[in-house]
Amino acid sequence: MLLNYIWIFFFIIGFAVAVIKLIFMGDTEIFSQLTSSLFSNARTGFEVSLGLTGVLTLWLGLMKIGEKGGVVKYFAKLVNPLFSRLFPELPKDHPAIGSMVMNFTANMLGLDNAATPLGLKAMKEMQDVNPDKEKASNAQIMFLVINTAGLTLIPVSVMVYRAQLGAADPSDVFIPILLATFCATMAGLITVSIIQKINLLDKVVLAYLGSLTLLVAALIWFLSSLPQEQIAKISSLVSNFVLIAIIIGFISLAFIRKVNVYEAFIDGAKEGFSVAIRIVPYLIAILAAIGVFRASGAMDLLLGGLGHALAYFGINTDFLPALPTALMKPLSGSGARGMMVEVLKTYGADSFAGHVASVIQGTTDTTFYIVALYFGFVGVKKTRYAIGAGLFADFIGITAAILLAYLFFH
Repeated sequence: MLLNYIWIFFFIIGFAVAVIKLIFMGDTEIFSQLTSSLFSNARTGFEVSLGLTGVLTLWLGLMKIGEKGGVVKYFAKLVNPLFSRLFPELPKDHPAIGSMVMNFTANMLGLDNAATPLGLKAMKEMQDVNPDKEKASNAQIMFLVINTAGLTLIPVSVMVYRAQLGAADPSDVFIPILLATFCATMAGLITVSIIQKINLLDKVVLAYLGSLTLLVAALIWFLSSLPQEQIAKISSLVSNFVLIAIIIGFISLAFIRKVNVYEAFIDGAKEGFSVAIRIVPYLIAILAAIGVFRASGAMDLLLGGLGHALAYFGINTDFLPALPTALMKPLSGSGARGMMVEVLKTYGADSFAGHVASVIQGTTDTTFYIVALYFGFVGVKKTRYAIGAGLFADFIGITAAILLAYLFFH
């Protein structure tokens, strides 16, 4: 229901701003720009869905191999003590647990294309035990909010963009991104746990979350001890090595257990195309609305208002050029990436604004995109508090990103 109001809001505000520009500024091109953006984003939505087809087919096929070979079940058992407390509605050893583990792993390694099909699979499996098919279950909301917080251990893509755009040290944003995304994830987890009355002080939960915190701290310590020019290379190597190792592990164990690996892959891969087709309308809907909002100039007005308000209270506004990346981040991943690249080109990759935009880009995931994609895929219409909790996690993550950028680069 909330997504419905937000979708309408983008269109109405965008149209209203366009009308004001036409009447008071004589901008006769504004509606042409709106129309162009509307159709351009609709095409982008379809192209994104089409582009996902190959990745979906590949990973759903590999997941089927993992399921039949027992690897996914093993991962599920490994985290079951924690997940049974965070997702109490799910039956013990439910297949969604394995899919969620693989999804979180792919996200942490910065493998977005691999994470999406695994996330869709997890949502579908949770929907199978959802008593109200049109309303998001507690388990689905918890999964989605953690997902949108976008915990990333290795932000390869951001470092690659910085390298391409001339950063002297592309990996200098690694530690700020790691800290900011960890803050966002914990904020989302705590928020949903409070609403769902989940006891985070349980000794098992504390043990798992404490271990994760120690892992993050150890990773920061290790990478900070390396020469700066090696961090991006090692991060990329680790991400891709783990990805290939998972694939080889799936295939090897399935072969050892005398599973027909090829047929298992084909069985899972057949779902890829149908999944991609089902998400097309939801992506087009949200991207079209965002396109109108942005092309009308409403985003620029919002930024200007925030700038004046911050300046009035005497708050340093050096980060403002990077704020479009923050505002676009919950709406569109490609839009936020474009905003970041624009800042890096305009102000320089090593400028303060460039650093802020880079840290923000690596901190959280695209809340509205994920909500539309995941819930739309399983037919959930009542998202309950999922968007609010996701946006709160985004706010904490982005705020942390800005503050950390001041700490590290200002």
